[in-house]
Amino acid sequence: MAAYGAWRVLSAAPEEVSLSAAVAALEQEQLSDEGAEKTTGEPDLAGTLSNDGVWYVDADSGNFSFEEASGSFVGFRIKEELVKIGKITAVGRTDSVEGELSIQNGQLASVSISADLSTIVTNDSRRDNAARNALNVRENPIASFILDAPVDLPTTDGEQISVQAAGQLTVNGISIDTVFELEAQIVERTIVVVGQTEVVFSDYDVAVPSASIVVSVEDRGVVEFQLLFVRD
Repeated sequence: MAAYGAWRVLSAAPEEVSLSAAVAALEQEQLSDEGAEKTTGEPDLAGTLSNDGVWYVDADSGNFSFEEASGSFVGFRIKEELVKIGKITAVGRTDSVEGELSIQNGQLASVSISADLSTIVTNDSRRDNAARNALNVRENPIASFILDAPVDLPTTDGEQISVQAAGQLTVNGISIDTVFELEAQIVERTIVVVGQTEVVFSDYDVAVPSASIVVSVEDRGVVEFQLLFVRD
């Protein structure tokens, strides 16, 4: 019974980032706020992702928890196997994110995102300190992604788009060429973007934490994010 109870807690990992889920959460929030004062005189952005300008990470909208992560966050997913419990997925996330993207002439011209990994939390609080220590947040707390080259954006009638974004992912002070699979959609005046890529943690000198209960833990996992972008 104790093992079953632990399995129930540890196996309660949130789902992978999903554009449809992020969009639904944002739309629900907008419906609940429909009585609030609305901005007028701004262009209607629905139907295009090629609207020129700079968009900034919205760190205020939505909520951040493992039960309701409707705002902006970045994180990781890694598979473990525990004694008497079996295989689980460990997930770590932080909403301490900032950055911007620029759209020019139908292209994603630039992207610069940074996250403070010293604030990362996991789906089991007993794992939090071990995860932060493994990421060496005392010396290198900031992880970042910088786009290498502009990306052509497909035309859209307001539906989601999918693109690949190549750039430099920096973790623990080490920068490696990385390609993120991105999905994006405009909801009212917010660009919703989700993305993920697989990484090998040892490439970043990150030693995945171990404990007596851990039978095995993979050296590779997924870096994922859900970001809301708005005009300044």
